Formats: sequence, structure tokens, C-alpha cells
Amino acid sequence: MTEPPPFSPTITLLTLSRVWESELAAALKPLGLNTRKYGLLGHIRGTPGISFSELARRSRITVQSVHSAVSGFVEAGLVDDGTAHAGSASSLRITPAGEDILSRAAGEVARLDTEFSARDLELTQALRNHMMRSFPES
Repeated sequence: MTEPPPFSPTITLLTLSRVWESELAAALKPLGLNTRKYGLLGHIRGTPGISFSELARRSRITVQSVHSAVSGFVEAGLVDDGTAHAGSASSLRITPAGEDILSRAAGEVARLDTEFSARDLELTQALRNHMMRSFPES
């Protein structure tokens, strides 16, 4: 009989992350979002006038992927690109419909946070403490 592998906090955190990422994806799907789109919309709301290049850098994806996602946002009425013509820098802004979707998504995140905390308050507090130590300016 082989011994189980030693405990790995890295593998455990990745496993928990995947479980909760799946829960978040399921909660965002009825809103027409996935985790990447949710993050992109959040960056656009947080930085009105953001460019495609900066949005790509912050999201750690290609500019082409950002263009594709933003095109869908514009078509859905979630984002406005006030300077959407060839040769000019874009100036992306969230629309009232985009604000509504983000508000509804935030409600789903809050619901999941409550569920997570109810299941494991100690882990929730440990994660909060770790974030505060790792990113003190946040």
C-alpha cells in the first residue's frame, strides 16, 4: 500500500480555488459573464477612459482578446467606446447597463462570499490577513 502524498498548501489552495471558481462561473453565466469578462468590466468601471492596451496589461491577456471582449460589451450596450474609429486611441467607459450587470454580479459574489465564510470562517480570516500582509496598500 502506498502512502498518501504529503500535505501541500499549494495544491490545496489550487483545488479550493478551482471549486470556487466553478461556483463563480455558474453564478455569472446567467448574467452573460464569465470571470474574465467580469474582471474586464470591473477594470473599465474602475478606470474610465482606459485604453485597450492598458486593459490588456491589467488583465494579463492579449490586446486582441481585449478587443474581442470589448466588442461584445459594446454590442450588448455594457461599454461605450467614445472614440471608436481607426487610428485614434480608445476611451472605454462603462454604461448604465454595464453598471447594472456589475451590480448584479457583485450580489452573486457577496452571496458566494457569505457561503464560503459560513463554511470556513477561519480560512476566510486567514485569507484576509494574508492579503493585508501581502498588499498593505489595498
